[in-house]
Amino acid sequence: MPADAFVIGVDFGTDSVRSIVVNAINGSEVCSSVFYYPRWKKQLYCNVSQNQFRQHPLDYVEGLEHTLRDCVQKAGPEVAKNIKAISVDTTGSTPVAVDQSGTPLAMLPQFAENPNAMFVLWKDHTAIKEAQEINDHAASQDVSYLEFVGGIYSSEWFWAKILHVLRKDEAVRKAAVSWVEHCDWIPFLLTGGNDISKIKTGICAAGHKCLWAEEFNGFPPDELFSSLDPLLGGITSRLYTETFTADQPAGHLSAEWAAKTGLSTDVLIGVGALDAHFGAVGAQIEPYYLSKVMGTSTCDMVVAPISEVKDTLVKGICGQVPGSIVPGMIGFEAGQSAFGDVYAWFQNLISWPVNTLLQQSSIIDTETATALQDEMKGRIIAALSEAAKFLPLEENAEFAVDWLNGRRTPDGNQLLKGGLINLNLATDAPRLFRALVEATCFGAKRIADRYVEQGIKIKGLIGSGGVSKKSPYIMQVMADVMNMPICIQKCDQASAMGAAMFAATVAGIYPKVEDAMKAMGSGFEKKYYPDANRARIYETRYKKYIAFGQFIESQTPSAGHE
Repeated sequence: MPADAFVIGVDFGTDSVRSIVVNAINGSEVCSSVFYYPRWKKQLYCNVSQNQFRQHPLDYVEGLEHTLRDCVQKAGPEVAKNIKAISVDTTGSTPVAVDQSGTPLAMLPQFAENPNAMFVLWKDHTAIKEAQEINDHAASQDVSYLEFVGGIYSSEWFWAKILHVLRKDEAVRKAAVSWVEHCDWIPFLLTGGNDISKIKTGICAAGHKCLWAEEFNGFPPDELFSSLDPLLGGITSRLYTETFTADQPAGHLSAEWAAKTGLSTDVLIGVGALDAHFGAVGAQIEPYYLSKVMGTSTCDMVVAPISEVKDTLVKGICGQVPGSIVPGMIGFEAGQSAFGDVYAWFQNLISWPVNTLLQQSSIIDTETATALQDEMKGRIIAALSEAAKFLPLEENAEFAVDWLNGRRTPDGNQLLKGGLINLNLATDAPRLFRALVEATCFGAKRIADRYVEQGIKIKGLIGSGGVSKKSPYIMQVMADVMNMPICIQKCDQASAMGAAMFAATVAGIYPKVEDAMKAMGSGFEKKYYPDANRARIYETRYKKYIAFGQFIESQTPSAGHE
């Protein structure tokens, strides 16, 4: 092991990209840099009412260059010359149409303002109709092509999204040579890729989002896609024929990017992966521990030895893939389409008078009004949490279902909506907030229960991500609802740290990522234990959550009758 070895972990989130320089020997963070996407911040190319969420590739490129260069400058020349590798994670499924050189179409002048030529963000649900068609079509086949993605294909995933874009936009359809996931494109960019046929694709997105499986010798046959819609015909032949685990190198840093960042072309670039998968590694996931990465949405992951899982298939989740999350194990992924987003929605809802009327005030000036808005925005969730934790817990209190952004798992259905019941004139903001917190925790319990019901045991819970760090109240409710302790990862940036751990493995500093996890992991900062009395009441309320959800589902039209 070298005396001085540093790595960079890059984490592309929904709102920003963060890069961190890490000492690969002990896991200490040297420095970090964050870049908020300027176009996304203005919600350009998005249409919330249509669930359209697109991101311009320039947001990613500018953010990558800024954070890498900033980190190198902050770290100083002695550290910079000993940076051995960079690994990258991103949100997903977030695909984009590219030309033969691998350039996203939105980076070409004729498509610069076309949302369909941009990255289709994970939370984009414009392809609900196409996802339903994929599910119906797959059900008519002799082979179960969806069995490794939980049996239900989601509008959040690769094939549904590209079919929607192909149908909607003839210009993009004609110009698109291929399609690539965000997590695969960034390493391709950093290594100077100029031929999309030579991209090194990670198993994470390929297996969980794109229907790639060893049992199919890669993708399902072209006939499956072309018989669904001729527009999909031949696309698999223009994708990839091999996938790689994230402990493998995608190549070296190109001369162009070395010049932009101040790094050496000797720096290795790792194969990319999904942010939640690296987040689970950064949170030091262990076999059969449910690792919950809790941010705007959640990803709930489990790893287990291949020899123990054998032929077990878990229905209704986001897939199980050998080599994803931790190479050499089966990686299981599930999650909730909205978690922190539920609380953000409620904050925005109750902030409407402040955000709207303060700027019109005749008592205070505009500058003071803006300062007040900013101050209150930063305090609302904490104040609601403090008030909610003192409310008496009652079986028939206000009640919610958390599907404000549809249901990811178990049994994905993005047409489903959230709901509130048991309201009365005593219902106030803290009571409604509590109901929403409970709902997100009930949704988490449904995921854990599905794993167990389908034969994958859950030994404990590991929490990471922004919500786990910011809200002790929410984490205590989680422990009470799940009736299981939850350990909170000490590291503030689990996904970026997971990327750094993989970078250290790619560089050969550690033979396996598990070794990197042990050496570089920071452990846990807190453990929440369930309260037995509250857990009993929540068990009753959980049954109500299931019943209320079933009612909402019974009243929801199918994708063909929107």
